[in-house]
Amino acid sequence: MSRICDLTGKAPMNGHNVSNSNVKTKRKFYPNLKVKKFYIPEEGRWITLKVSTSAVKTINKNGISAVINKFLKKGYV
Repeated sequence: MSRICDLTGKAPMNGHNVSNSNVKTKRKFYPNLKVKKFYIPEEGRWITLKVSTSAVKTINKNGISAVINKFLKKGYV
């Protein structure tokens, strides 16, 4: 399962764990992804998306259709 948001395109980032002695070891920062089902009233169907929690908040604020259209225009989807 890839850890990439279907709408925003958020993906894991690389970084370091830094110990008390300042030794740096590689690590990954994963996005906060959830699998959610959304109802699209214009099409009368449900879709399942793997989205970040920030995208869920945007969908709750603006609606699923508006958010999908916005991300299509920006080229994320």
